[in-house]
Amino acid sequence: MLLFMRKASFPALAFCIAAFAVFAAFALNSCSNSQAESTAKKTRIVLIAGKPSHPSGQHEFNAGAVILARALNEQSGLPVEVDVVHNGWPEDESVFDGASAVVIYSDGNSRHPVNGHEEKMDAMIDAGIGLMCMHYGVEVPAGKQGEYFKKWIGGHYEAGFSCNPHWTAPLAADSKHPISQGVPAFSANDEFYYNMRFAEPKTAKDVITSTPTREKINRYIHWTPAGEKALGTKQTLMWAIERSDGGRGVGFTGGHWHRNWAIDDFRRAVLNAIVWTAKLDVPEGGVQSEAVTAAQLNENLDPKKPMEVIALPSAADLNQPAASPIDFRWPGKK
Repeated sequence: MLLFMRKASFPALAFCIAAFAVFAAFALNSCSNSQAESTAKKTRIVLIAGKPSHPSGQHEFNAGAVILARALNEQSGLPVEVDVVHNGWPEDESVFDGASAVVIYSDGNSRHPVNGHEEKMDAMIDAGIGLMCMHYGVEVPAGKQGEYFKKWIGGHYEAGFSCNPHWTAPLAADSKHPISQGVPAFSANDEFYYNMRFAEPKTAKDVITSTPTREKINRYIHWTPAGEKALGTKQTLMWAIERSDGGRGVGFTGGHWHRNWAIDDFRRAVLNAIVWTAKLDVPEGGVQSEAVTAAQLNENLDPKKPMEVIALPSAADLNQPAASPIDFRWPGKK
């Protein structure tokens, strides 16, 4: 090339230089466009974390949301972009623009983030956006809100019908559902709600199930005749629907104890569900994430009095003594 340039005429040399400049500019522009397209192709997910609730280490919505978002954004290797909205419904609803899914991890009933925003949420649902609700976020009153939730995610927790004991659940995942990729049978102690009020006919598919028994319950919170009758029968703890609008919905009743985000299989099941709700393929082996350390469990906790130091999950969590049965009780019961 150097020899050619020495022998070339000035016009030919000028032509070569100009051509190279055009090629370089084209290549640079193509690279920039490729990077922009790569960024644009990321699937956006909005994760709404509820306001502070319950004693330290429980209902740590903000801290839990950060753990899940970090896993997806920085560790999963998937083309996702998770935006965390802290402390309830976003003041600026433009955060939903371009989102493929919304995940709500929060209190429910009168403290549910969707209260007063049902029309906005319903419009997003009709446009095919996915919705996943976790723990108390699956509880809304029967009636108009209950009907919304049957449409949006297939069902909900209904006071006086569903119940919410703390219990050690041997969890089984439906191997045929994509959310179950890489999720083996495992156990966790949580406030797993059960006896959900599903749409009729049932539109949701069971993803994770377990069978509650007296021996497994270490604390009763709200206890109902239907909940007692369901003892000894397989119950749905995570479910999923594919709606007629093209969107997807998921409900998960766990998530009370912040420590459980450090259980790899527990966390993977939820990460898989978030990804599936956003219409992404769940990787073979499930969504990958790094182990959660004790230090990370204690980051971003809501200020509460007293503050607890959150320990990693242990075998003791799974071997708590059975609680004494209680009379039926739930909010509003006379």
